[in-house]
Amino acid sequence: MNLLQEQVLERKMNQSLLQSLQLLQYSSFDLMEYIKEIEKENPLIGEVIYQDDVSYFHPSRGGLVAPIELNVKELTMYEKLKKQLYMLTIPKEIHHAVLYGIDSLNESGYLEIDLEFWANACDITLQSAEKALLYIQSLEPTGIGARSLSECIYLQLAQDAPDPDLLQDLLGDNLNWVAAGDVLSISKYYSLSEPEVEGLLAKVRRCDPKPGKRITTKTTNYITPEASIYKQQGKWHVSFFSWSSPSIKIDPNYKEFVSDEKYVVRYLNNKWSQVESLRKAISYRHNTLERVIHCIIEKQSPFFENGLSMLQPLTLKEIADVLELHTSTISRTVSNKYIQTASGVFPLNFFLQSGIQQADGTKTSSIVVKQQIADLVKNEDKRKPLSDREIKEKLEAVYGLHIARRTVMKYREHQEIPSSSKRKET
Repeated sequence: MNLLQEQVLERKMNQSLLQSLQLLQYSSFDLMEYIKEIEKENPLIGEVIYQDDVSYFHPSRGGLVAPIELNVKELTMYEKLKKQLYMLTIPKEIHHAVLYGIDSLNESGYLEIDLEFWANACDITLQSAEKALLYIQSLEPTGIGARSLSECIYLQLAQDAPDPDLLQDLLGDNLNWVAAGDVLSISKYYSLSEPEVEGLLAKVRRCDPKPGKRITTKTTNYITPEASIYKQQGKWHVSFFSWSSPSIKIDPNYKEFVSDEKYVVRYLNNKWSQVESLRKAISYRHNTLERVIHCIIEKQSPFFENGLSMLQPLTLKEIADVLELHTSTISRTVSNKYIQTASGVFPLNFFLQSGIQQADGTKTSSIVVKQQIADLVKNEDKRKPLSDREIKEKLEAVYGLHIARRTVMKYREHQEIPSSSKRKET
């Protein structure tokens, strides 16, 4: 055994940095609630100003009521899923990707991004994205994290299925037989008895096609935008609402509490440091959010000028590279944040879209492709509705989009558009 002296450079996260990262992912409402909790145990905080002319004071000293009264906060589907992560041992390098994947689920619990986009957005490998998906699909209720109706049903039945491969093939390639209850075709094709097929179809019918709805909060949610985007003199500007960056003032009465008692001095110094740390965390949140929004405005200027049809593909990594920040920082920044635009209020996540390659080499965002599919279905001949393959061919002919039939089916199901057989009118 030998004694060695070795110099090692380590990066450690102090409490102040942890608080800054915590506040970064808070919405304005969450930030207000957090500050209220700090106020309860820090007597140095005398006033928190959310607006220039309205403020609320520490309850112990009486005063005005908070300027914005929101409903009692209940956990959303996303928050309920994230709480389950505490029971899992997730590798540190993909933890932020799992959170990003949960935030990318729609209200029904389906994943609305593909693995390649997910990997690029979170700066991880495709294999790591697949692992992150498995963690999400292990959460309750079963079926969460599915990318299609077929996969949603498969996740709910696979564990108890006598032949998972047969089940996967049936749901993946012959879901139309399942939907139509075609016992004879399934029985003949898979060499099953009719009672076996009927039993399998009965299990399918008991599956929940929208598992996310089971844990979706039913109460009305109030949205508090962080900022307003507007055009003035030909340029786009950002104006932050005052509740997005509250100002904390020290109660001047505490200047009178000068004491020789060491524990009193130590206590006041700790509370003073807490206030200063909170101020820095609020400032960091505001500055990072402002930089991210400005970057989004620059990258998505065609959308702000011309509307939804011009929304551009954009990833977390692209923003992170421009701002020289980590993708997990960008992920926290856009989480649970909304902005007011001339077209309405949008979540910041809305401006992060996967892209589909066009014939000319450019990319079209996935949400635009979904809208194009919806338009084709809306204008189709209802007596002879378009199949997924025909939609694929029309997208290629009209818009120059090269997209797989299964992708068409996935985007159609995301919009809850029935299959062609169910859209047919006589």
